[in-house]
Amino acid sequence: MRRTLMLLLLAGVTLAGPATARERHHKAAESAQADLPGQFDYYALSLSWSPSYCAGHTDPGQCGSGRKLGFVLHGLWPQYEKGYPSDCSTVVLSADEQRTYAPMFPSPTLINHEWPKHGTCSGLAPAAYFDLAASLKARVAIPAPFQQPAQPVRVSNAQFIQAFQQANSTLASNSVLPFCTGGGRFLQELHACFGKDGSSRACGAVEIKRSEKSCGQATFLLQSVR
Repeated sequence: MRRTLMLLLLAGVTLAGPATARERHHKAAESAQADLPGQFDYYALSLSWSPSYCAGHTDPGQCGSGRKLGFVLHGLWPQYEKGYPSDCSTVVLSADEQRTYAPMFPSPTLINHEWPKHGTCSGLAPAAYFDLAASLKARVAIPAPFQQPAQPVRVSNAQFIQAFQQANSTLASNSVLPFCTGGGRFLQELHACFGKDGSSRACGAVEIKRSEKSCGQATFLLQSVR
């Protein structure tokens, strides 16, 4: 009898193990954040520093002779406080929508990446999404030294942020962040953060830390406009 009971107990433990693991898996799956249109915390308006991009690319749409671009629209990105959603639906742009909104970007092909990856997560129709991107971009005044520099401009992280705060009195604290490339030597882009209602707000804590790590050297360079 004792032997039978021991065998049953051992069998019970053996059978319980996989069931418990399955329960943990289902609980983890249920707690995972689903990427659904309109379900996010804030927007990050990404403006790329075109000279940095063109230093390593030959895209004629953005880097052709005589373009002389500075900050350009990379995209309007829905964000979580930690991470971001992507590819939230299969809605595609019509040919008319592509023709209408592609000129917002420095290269006409960029819209075909930005809409499916980021735009579909906004919960907005294409026209409303791209109009919002244009409106927010127009609200970010570029400080004079960073508009069309004929010579490289060297600044610290703090100086860069202060220049934008001075040029934009309505920006919230920590709402503009630089991101660097080349081991922190060159400016790659900036993010300006806005609430879903379009009001300026601080970027998420994770993004702030990522910015500080990205531009972690004492100073970084804005390459000259060519």
